[in-house]
This record gives sequence, structure tokens and C-alpha cells, in this order.
Amino acid sequence: MSDKEKRRFKATIDGKDYVLVGHSSITHMQAVTDLLNEQLDQLHTAMPQSTEEQRAVLIAFNAISKQFDVEKQLEEMPKNKLETPKDR
Repeated sequence: MSDKEKRRFKATIDGKDYVLVGHSSITHMQAVTDLLNEQLDQLHTAMPQSTEEQRAVLIAFNAISKQFDVEKQLEEMPKNKLETPKDR
């Protein structure tokens, strides 16, 4: 299977079954599923009265916040550090 082909992945997230479709490897999708379940468990422990929706919103907010941080770091890197040797 080429990297451009979509894969179907069965995941159990917060006790519910989902079929996810994407280009990522099965290993990647499993790692994301595991991390998501870990973070949901942590939120549930820290905030036992929270709803599934509240926990999902907090997880999404944190993920987007981290994405912004990474994008900012990439923008701040000198351009020559992003080039591969064959680009020079």
C-alpha cells in the first residue's frame, strides 16, 4: 500500500468504537489513539464531574494550542536549517 492511499483504522476512544480513515500508518494512528485515551483518562480523573463534550473540547483546544506552538517554532527557525543537503 502506498503512502498516498487511505487506510481504514478501527479505534476505541473513550470506550466508543470508531473507524478512522487517513493516510497515516497504522502505527501512527494507534499511537494517537493511545495518547488520546491517556489524556481523556487524565482529564476524567482531574475533573470527574466533566462531561464527555467538555473533555473533548479541552483535548481539542490543547491540540490546537500545541500545533500553533510548533508552527511558530518552525517560522522562527532559520530557513537554511529547514533545507535538506540536496536543496543546497
